[in-house]
Amino acid sequence: MVRGRRALMGVILATSRSFSDGDIDFVARAAAAGHEIVRGPAHHDLGELAPLLANADAWIAGTGPVTAAHLDAGPRLKIVARYGVGTEAVDLDAAAARGIPVTNTPGANANAVADHAVGLMLAALRLIPDGDRRVRQGDWSVRRGRELGAATVGIVGFGRIGQGVAGRLTGFGPRILAADPFLDAGRVRDLGAEPTGLDELFRTADLITLHAPGGQRLIDAQRLAGIRPGAVIVNTARPDLVDESALAAALRDGRVSGYAADTLDGDTAASSSALLADDLADRVIVTPHLGAQTTQAVDNMGSMSLDDALAVLAGRTPAHPVKGSS
Repeated sequence: MVRGRRALMGVILATSRSFSDGDIDFVARAAAAGHEIVRGPAHHDLGELAPLLANADAWIAGTGPVTAAHLDAGPRLKIVARYGVGTEAVDLDAAAARGIPVTNTPGANANAVADHAVGLMLAALRLIPDGDRRVRQGDWSVRRGRELGAATVGIVGFGRIGQGVAGRLTGFGPRILAADPFLDAGRVRDLGAEPTGLDELFRTADLITLHAPGGQRLIDAQRLAGIRPGAVIVNTARPDLVDESALAAALRDGRVSGYAADTLDGDTAASSSALLADDLADRVIVTPHLGAQTTQAVDNMGSMSLDDALAVLAGRTPAHPVKGSS
């Protein structure tokens, strides 16, 4: 019986760094369902992944690319379960052509990212990281910040995370604007914000927080030319939303007073970003893509991605299919 059980055991390849790194042991959960978890590199280098994909029945994929070549290297793959929300790195057409469903984990990290966005707002408005650096150098001089409650906050993208940010801001009392082409004005008002267009938001808001999907450029030289002078920008979404060189120029000439982000162009390879220049260190705050890295979010993403993988391996329909995938 042991021999037969092993023969039926499926292999689930997991390439997210934080998979099963929270309070829930998903390796044990998979084993209880008769499957083995095999770990792979988060960068998804095809040379390293190909031998692992060759034996994989399911793939819990991190943020690295999932290309047609990756899928061809996994002839047994029955599902790609994206560990997270964004699927821009996944070739959905290639997956559909091969009959491989793609899932994601909508809402799993919304609370964590909303918390982090508000934290970055406060850090930027009150100059907290710069104050810490100066004290450690023996400089106790004071730089004057601004109060969140006195600001007009513009939320770009009013989905789960944007709405979570708005809910958290109510206790501070700022005016809240929201721009989202997919929500009607009445719904935005019901959710606690004033509906507005994107250009008007940039002209009006003292603080702009980005929660839109990637694959588009929302902040470039033209939009920065019309921004409210001295605005602060927070980005916990995607790096490609921002022209980093244009933003660096706007920080230097004072059109933008601060930028706080959880991501940069290239992420872990971002040492060449214009925003990391030494002369901008007092105006730029960057965290290492940790907005979704809470124990609760990690457990949520792990549960949703593994449950979808197990469902497909058992012949059932996954709960979180991505539109446009098989």
